[in-house]
Amino acid sequence: MSKLKVENLGKSYDGNVILENISFTAEADSIAFVSPSGSGKSTLLSMLGLLLSSTTGTVVVDGQDSDALGDKELSRLRRETFGFVFQHTQLVGSLRAVENVMAPANFAGKLPFGIRERADQLLDGLGLDDRLMHYPYQLSIGQKRRVSVARALLLDPPIVIADEPTNDLDADSSASVADTLFERAANGGILLFATHDRELASRASRVMHLEGKTFVER
Repeated sequence: MSKLKVENLGKSYDGNVILENISFTAEADSIAFVSPSGSGKSTLLSMLGLLLSSTTGTVVVDGQDSDALGDKELSRLRRETFGFVFQHTQLVGSLRAVENVMAPANFAGKLPFGIRERADQLLDGLGLDDRLMHYPYQLSIGQKRRVSVARALLLDPPIVIADEPTNDLDADSSASVADTLFERAANGGILLFATHDRELASRASRVMHLEGKTFVER
């Protein structure tokens, strides 16, 4: 079971403070980060997922202080620990839907037995069983988002980070995505997500709201 500890995390650009003094610990948790658009949620998620360095503070993953790791160690930790659902999906245009889902396994240099079946299962569970061989340009925005969710979950990462995961989805698709993501926390993992969807946020075990330039739980 993974544990994420965040201590006094902050980010500044050109002396302009975007976020500051964010601290929390997560273990078998689902945490929603709620704030207006453009207030730093995506920046926070990028720091939590070790995609963006912080200006202050640190992120400790399973006892490993990310500040103390070299680039190669940081890349390994990120690859083995996190699954990402990006706000703009970031699918590879030259790959079909199922190939996009399998991309994390290819990038990791390993294709475990049954990985194609796992990809098919995830897409089927998200209502995309008839879109497996479609390219991104043949998919709607909502379908692309569901493909990105399946991709994030392919290797059963201990920690899933999702940026507005139900944007552009109808009610049924939104419920399907939410159920799939929250299953991660229910099985002992960690789900960290940013959302404008109050109903989605209400399903989290904890909700952190922006107050000033820090996120606090209430």
